[in-house]
Amino acid sequence: MVIMTQINRIFDLLPYIKEKYEPLEDVLAGKENGKWVKYSIDQYQDIANKISYGLIKLGVKKGDKIATISNNRPEWNFLDMAILQIGAIHVPIYPTISESDYQYILNHAEVSYVFVAGMDLLRKIEHILPEIDSLKGIYTFRDIDNAPHLNDLIEIGEKNQNPELLEKLKNNIASDDTCTLIYTSGTTGNPKGVMLSHYSIICNFKGVSHIPPIQPGDKSMSYLPLCHIYERMMNLMFQYNGNPVYYAENIAKIVDNLKEIKPKAMTSVPRLLEKIYDKIIMQGRKQKGLKRAIFFWAINLGLKYEYDGENGAWYNLKLKIADKLVFKRWREAMGGQMEVIVSGGAAIQPRLARIYTAAGIPIVPGYGLSETSPVIAVSHFGKDGRMFGTVGHVLEGLDVKIADDGEILVKGHCVMKGYYKAPDLTKEAIDKDGYFHTGDVGIIEEKGQLRITGRKKEIFKTSNGKYISPVLLENKLKESPFIDSLVVLGENQKFAAALITPDFEHLKSWCRHKKIDYTNNSDMVTNKSIKARFKKEIDHYNKFFGATEKINRFELLDNEWSVQSGELTPNLKVKRDFIMQKYKPLVEKLFS
Repeated sequence: MVIMTQINRIFDLLPYIKEKYEPLEDVLAGKENGKWVKYSIDQYQDIANKISYGLIKLGVKKGDKIATISNNRPEWNFLDMAILQIGAIHVPIYPTISESDYQYILNHAEVSYVFVAGMDLLRKIEHILPEIDSLKGIYTFRDIDNAPHLNDLIEIGEKNQNPELLEKLKNNIASDDTCTLIYTSGTTGNPKGVMLSHYSIICNFKGVSHIPPIQPGDKSMSYLPLCHIYERMMNLMFQYNGNPVYYAENIAKIVDNLKEIKPKAMTSVPRLLEKIYDKIIMQGRKQKGLKRAIFFWAINLGLKYEYDGENGAWYNLKLKIADKLVFKRWREAMGGQMEVIVSGGAAIQPRLARIYTAAGIPIVPGYGLSETSPVIAVSHFGKDGRMFGTVGHVLEGLDVKIADDGEILVKGHCVMKGYYKAPDLTKEAIDKDGYFHTGDVGIIEEKGQLRITGRKKEIFKTSNGKYISPVLLENKLKESPFIDSLVVLGENQKFAAALITPDFEHLKSWCRHKKIDYTNNSDMVTNKSIKARFKKEIDHYNKFFGATEKINRFELLDNEWSVQSGELTPNLKVKRDFIMQKYKPLVEKLFS
């Protein structure tokens, strides 16, 4: 089939999907009142157009900023396409950020209209709305008394349809025009508005589209926030490939939704994959006798998995037995048809990638930033496409080099246009030769895979003059099933130390197995037997570190880190400065 539609702007996807994949009755789907509501390409295009007509009637013009604050849902896509095809700029915002960040972003971007998911989010921002001088109106996705609803805007659009004008506006939009402002959550200071063009995002989703080993019509599931460019780009890629996108209800219902949808692909962050793995291990611990022995034999076998049959024929035979006895049920718990999980947002532990892949659920790690639309490198299923501990090969068409100090620099179609209203910051980030400075440190392996070894600004020097990359140590230590999160500290100190948040689900399971009594988390982290067990874990991983890198002391915290409690950014990165201030007495105790 010869496809006539060329995708030069993101909204060109709509006629492209209709031309290539029609009939496709579930391009997008979301759950409403207990039922999956599906949208065909005709419905998708019709609703997007009517929203465009409504926005035009409201006076929205090219370059105006429209914000969305919402969980994942089909309406998010309708708005995205509607905003972009009249030349306005979409400003998607996390539903979980602070009030001060909302106020800063809405003012800094000079947002004209805001769309929020429902009453909870409306209450969160309504009292700051009078302080947003540029704001002209707010709409909700759900019916709320005294609040205009998205359907009201669709109705306005339906009464004011003007296809000729809409087509004229589309034709006036260039591929290199800014289509979105992504405000990076940042670990310090105010968020920065990353300006991305249609072209950069299109190049990204086309560049990774060949990787998932699935066919048009195969379903995908989405749960990561669409306001993050990683999930948004993958969301567009699935649409480009003709894979229906089903939006999970929430994180708590992911496992239920997987069983209902039976997707063949999804994106994830390592944190969720770790939680699923922990729950499976807990179920295994409940087994008795031979069943328990078989379960952990299979797990230990999976943790030794190597790509491309490198383990040999005897290992592969044992893996087939383990698959029938254990791993088959694991796949069934994830819907039974999963063929690939794309992992991003943070480094995935090699042990996780090994065990999932051994279980027949291949993990494909990638790497990128908001400023790079986002993918710089990604693993794939071709020759040398995957290597544990790496993020795969650099995306075709990009120029990546390693600076003298180890920093990863990238140049090419994925790089942002700059930071909004911040030419000085843009100049700092993109050098005179056009290379974006990622701030990450890495190496390129002999066969071309990129390995991330740390974060440039986070590398510190001890009082002995020795450099330490905390991310490198943290990623290794997080291989321990006992550790959920941690930060390695020691700048200008004689040794390295760590603040550790245990994986409490795993720890509770271990306590039951060891018959250790406790009443709460505080009891656990102060228990001498548990502290000794963590000391054993630290001693084990210290063997992998140089003499000056070893963790000399550690403190266990009695709470998990989260976005709500402030230790994590909305995309689940650790906020080091915040943690050091919040737990200052413990930090001082470590080095006293």
